[in-house]
Amino acid sequence: MSHIAELIAVGTELLLGSISNTDGQMLSQGLSALGINVYYHTVVGDNPQRLKAAIELAKTRSDIIITTGGLGPTCDDLTKNVLAECFGKKLIRDEESARRIEAYFKALGRSVTENNYQQAMLPEGCTILANDWGTAPGVAFEAGGIHVVMLPGPPRECRAMFEHRAVPYLKQLADGEILSRSLRLFGIGESAVEQLLREEMNTMTNPTLAPYAKEGEVELRITAKADTQAEAQSLIAPVEQQLKDRLGPLVYGADVPSLESVVLEKLKAKGLTFGCAESCTGGLIAKRMTDLPGASAAFRGGVVSYATQVKHTVLGVPEDLLEQFGAVSDPVARAMAQGARKVLGCDLAVSATGVAGPDPDERGNPVGLIFVALSAPDGTWVRELQAGGIRERSRTVAANHAFDLVRRYLDGLPLKAT
Repeated sequence: MSHIAELIAVGTELLLGSISNTDGQMLSQGLSALGINVYYHTVVGDNPQRLKAAIELAKTRSDIIITTGGLGPTCDDLTKNVLAECFGKKLIRDEESARRIEAYFKALGRSVTENNYQQAMLPEGCTILANDWGTAPGVAFEAGGIHVVMLPGPPRECRAMFEHRAVPYLKQLADGEILSRSLRLFGIGESAVEQLLREEMNTMTNPTLAPYAKEGEVELRITAKADTQAEAQSLIAPVEQQLKDRLGPLVYGADVPSLESVVLEKLKAKGLTFGCAESCTGGLIAKRMTDLPGASAAFRGGVVSYATQVKHTVLGVPEDLLEQFGAVSDPVARAMAQGARKVLGCDLAVSATGVAGPDPDERGNPVGLIFVALSAPDGTWVRELQAGGIRERSRTVAANHAFDLVRRYLDGLPLKAT
């Protein structure tokens, strides 16, 4: 049976723009991986009448309703109450949930206020989704052919509850096993991927193939459905190999979290160290590396040489080079990477210098002009980029290309611009 899911995010703060609905993005990605179609996203404030109207509409067009938010202890946390009313269920106190709430506050050295026990009032006959990451338990139940899942709103709790509680529940709804495999691509845009693979995407039914654009890269998701996981994997494997053969070095990994995580594992496998010199990226390359567990095994450090003088005094970029070509140039990017290798004592070093915006630099270089370089024992390579006029995007693109240079070097691939 093919399911239709609807996501309802509850919270006036979402409508006011005070916070972003990151839960919706995460849930859509997770449900897609399960082979569940998300047809509708609804955001509604902390108003019982409008929430009830949203739920009643969802009942007419979806057979899976997932809500986020409104499960807490305050007077505006109304999700359970409204859903119970819409589906004709009583709310009863769950003593195990109450004990978990007490234990949570005891571990924090705080007493439980009476309103916190509101979180233990749950629809009768529901499946309780225990919350090991907060106080509000999640809820799942079926009524009238509609499956309802309620999750807490805070993103950290929502993600953990979905992955560890909701996914096992939702998998029971699937007819057979659904398996997905994600290929991560760098150096090609979503539209180019779609044009290249249009025939496959239009004709494949099991497995299916779908591209997803990310900042500066593309994810290709292969999803198969079969009676068993092994059978689903046997459907995915030949398609994955065909795509790798066709796309070649544009594929940097399968089911990997990020380009930098792939780089880190390759550095560790080869016993090499890595460092960076950053200008326009302002420490983003170093941050992305140090966000990874185990980065200390390969990452030596970084220099944020934002000011031109720091490029000279710390990295040793010659003053005449800076005067002749300017800070945003091929020769300076090259010298920055070489200087970082020397200062940090690492095997490989990258650099990034560019015009992040919002205005051109003093030499008239346009916003989005960026040079990234890689210095290694056997040479230095520079890639010139035009990342456009959005400051944050320019920084992300520069960091991505820096990691891609390292990835290509470690794999013995050409280091030409992409």
